[in-house]
Amino acid sequence: MAGPARGRSGRVKVWRAALPCLALIAFASSRTQAQTLTPDMFRPVRASSILPQDLPLRKAGDNAADPTDPTDATGLRDNDKPAPSRIGQIPTYGLPPANGAADTGFDSLNRTRKKPKLYPGQPKPKPSPGPGTPAPTAATNPAISNGRVRLAIPPSETANKPPIPPSMAGTADGQPPRKRLKVDDDPFGAVGDYAGSFLVKSAVELSGGYDSNPGRLPEQHGLPFYVVAPEFLAVSDWDRHALVADLRGSFTGYGGNLPATVDGGVSPAPTNVQRPDFVGHVDGRLDVSRDTDITAQLRLGVATDNPGSPNIQAGLASYPIYTTVGTTLGFDQRFNRLQVSAGGTVDRTAYGNSTLTDGSTASNDDRNFNQYGGVGRVSYELTPAIKPFVEVEGDTRVHDLQFDRNGYERDSDGGYAKAGTSFEFTRLLIGQISIGYAARDYVDPRLDRLQGLLTSASLTWNATPLTTAKFYSDTQIAETTLPGASGVLVHTYTIEADHDFRRWLTAIGKFTYGTLDYQGFGRNDKTYSVEGDLIYKMTQNLWIKGTLRHDILDSNIPLSSSQSTVVMLGVRLQN
Repeated sequence: MAGPARGRSGRVKVWRAALPCLALIAFASSRTQAQTLTPDMFRPVRASSILPQDLPLRKAGDNAADPTDPTDATGLRDNDKPAPSRIGQIPTYGLPPANGAADTGFDSLNRTRKKPKLYPGQPKPKPSPGPGTPAPTAATNPAISNGRVRLAIPPSETANKPPIPPSMAGTADGQPPRKRLKVDDDPFGAVGDYAGSFLVKSAVELSGGYDSNPGRLPEQHGLPFYVVAPEFLAVSDWDRHALVADLRGSFTGYGGNLPATVDGGVSPAPTNVQRPDFVGHVDGRLDVSRDTDITAQLRLGVATDNPGSPNIQAGLASYPIYTTVGTTLGFDQRFNRLQVSAGGTVDRTAYGNSTLTDGSTASNDDRNFNQYGGVGRVSYELTPAIKPFVEVEGDTRVHDLQFDRNGYERDSDGGYAKAGTSFEFTRLLIGQISIGYAARDYVDPRLDRLQGLLTSASLTWNATPLTTAKFYSDTQIAETTLPGASGVLVHTYTIEADHDFRRWLTAIGKFTYGTLDYQGFGRNDKTYSVEGDLIYKMTQNLWIKGTLRHDILDSNIPLSSSQSTVVMLGVRLQN
């Protein structure tokens, strides 16, 4: 056959390819070893010098079967298992707003984080034990009602109670949430009864105790006593107009008499020191239009002179009783935020005759007088919480007799002017405060003008839901029978603090300071009174009350100062 031999040519090509490979094997410095088959060869991770469990971006997880064995029966680690399928799932992108932000400062959307405002006395919510803990609900925390923390948890919420059906408990599936009733602010207060369209509340207090100095004498003579104090309140429930009747009275009786003589002289206090006290008024309002009202008031007062007063005659068998009857007729007119009120007043004060220890009587007609006056008030509502006002009053007093027992003409003209404001700040501090000037001129030129600073206040501070502080201030111009004295300028200041240890147990502390300035006579009296009350509210209809009070009368006139301590325990029946 013509041409070159093809077999030799093929063998030459094979040897040319094999010789370089044999040379590399001959000159290799390391020995060739067989590779062991391990689970890492089946792991879908690219070659790296970092172990998969040490990767910084791996998904956090744990092995619940064996914490020390990172692999399972398949030979794969939990972190290396394929992710669950996202087919049919709603995708979630990014992180929710404010994820991981603190309770203060700003969140991831640059919004200011504000802590929820809590009412005074409201318990602060407990912090979460840790991440992943569900928020407390009404089922797990009885203090939560309708998403809000309740101020107080009644004992019935945590008491052992028999199970009830889910429909009654409000836990049935699909049942709308039940609206809880508002917590009663005064669960032991008088409920009252309806008589037609009037809500009527009544009560009576029966008390007994001991007074170490009922006559307020320099030398103390104590007596046991009892007090009967009825109350009546009727309020109309009408869409228009209004009528309110508020009647309160008391009678204090003693289990004995005081001596007729003291240190060899006639006693300045009556032998029979029992006395009544009554204050009542009926207020009416007639709504003429949306902005116009006609107002009227009828009032009645029955009382005696205060023990220790210099107006009390020496050698009396009992206190003379005086009665004050009066009425006011006026109107209220509103011009948007401006309110104008005015009214006329008529009052009559009459004293009964004095009964002396020898059986004779003495007339007190020189103390009887009529008073005619008028009062006007203008107020403007700056805000719903602040309403300043200006008030002016003027009156004339005409006595039944031209001259009193000492030959002085007591007819006079007087009045006052004051300015103040009423306010209400978030229901924590509410009330009214004013300051002004009062003066009275007498017909008799020997009697100087009776004048002085006028202060009036009524403030209530709800420090906590359990503690309330009150402040009262009042100024009055009273008549007197002292020769040369124009009258009495009386200032009274009272501080009171109430605290509820429980809803049914209340403690009341009260301090009163007063000044009595007998202008033209040179007498100045100061009064101090410290009182503590403890009230145990057994039911809405029955209360038990204990009182401890100490009174001090400090006078610049010799043998006119006195002290007294009163201890009293009683019950209150109310409806």
